Amino acid sequence: MLTVLETLPANFLDTPARELHRILPGPTLIHLPGRRAQPLFVSVLLHGNEDSGVVALQSLLRAHAQRPLPRALSILVGNVAAARMGLRRLDTQPDYNRTWPGTDQHGSSPEHAAMREVWRIMLARKVFASIDVHNNSGINPYYSVVNRLEHSVLHLALLFSRTVVWFRGLPGSQTSAFAAHCPALTVECGKPGAPASEEHAARFLDACLHLAQFPSHAVPEHDIDLYHTVATVRVPAGVSFAFGDLAAEVSLHPQLDHMNFRPLTAGKAFGRSRLQQPLEVRDESGRDVSDAFFSTRDGRIRLLRAATPAMLTLDARAIRQDCLCYLMERLALPHHSAAAAGALCASA
Repeated sequence: MLTVLETLPANFLDTPARELHRILPGPTLIHLPGRRAQPLFVSVLLHGNEDSGVVALQSLLRAHAQRPLPRALSILVGNVAAARMGLRRLDTQPDYNRTWPGTDQHGSSPEHAAMREVWRIMLARKVFASIDVHNNSGINPYYSVVNRLEHSVLHLALLFSRTVVWFRGLPGSQTSAFAAHCPALTVECGKPGAPASEEHAARFLDACLHLAQFPSHAVPEHDIDLYHTVATVRVPAGVSFAFGDLAAEVSLHPQLDHMNFRPLTAGKAFGRSRLQQPLEVRDESGRDVSDAFFSTRDGRIRLLRAATPAMLTLDARAIRQDCLCYLMERLALPHHSAAAAGALCASA
């Protein structure tokens, strides 16, 4: 299922994400040389409807067409079949960003085998850093997601945005698979199709390619807005939902995604429901904590404790395939992180 190439396919730089199926048979790993041999690993289109990473890489590579890359670059172009249809994933597929080493949810699927092979190849090449480029379907700022609070990871994240989310509860993602081996992060570039987002991602990837090593000193607290994801919120599979439609079992607020990255106090209403507990909430360990976060009073779904949501969306398909949102808390920057840990994978 995985194709491995040592050069860019013909016409790659001019082919939109929805047309990549014409030149790529499926998930494809492309190795490009650079002045520093230790490669930067960048994945795009792990979700087929999130194409800012493709556009950013195409822009970056066109800019370097007449000169060597500052560092070797390995690119994974993921779900080209879903990209053809403009979808996150096809109904017959697992989520490409839930099939990396660290989960057995799809252990026997071709997608799982392909991602494991990419992971094996990149570790053998002594990957410098791992970047997974995404868009989202709600109103969110540019931010990155990290699994470890090491100096090197946080410095890398700040090249993209001062907003950083620490999340340990997503086994099977690319970032969690690489986090023990090199600085790794997911970057969220806002909604797809925005030129400013594509340009921002291109500048970030160019800065990553120019890094010789990672600083070992701590990130100054005033330079970072750090959040900790404490829970994932889903609408249970058997529960109907809509936005502003009181006939549904769960009627969500029609402007729900305007709450993203806004601190909400206890009592904030997310919508209406006839059900006693219409939402499923799980903490980072997978434990059901629904009753600690939401209740239905007077027909309104209310938050029981202060929290800051991220990834709220009005896209019903995205909600079914992933989640309604994540709930976060602000986190003071830990200063006890070992400097030695922050230097992991820092040598060029």
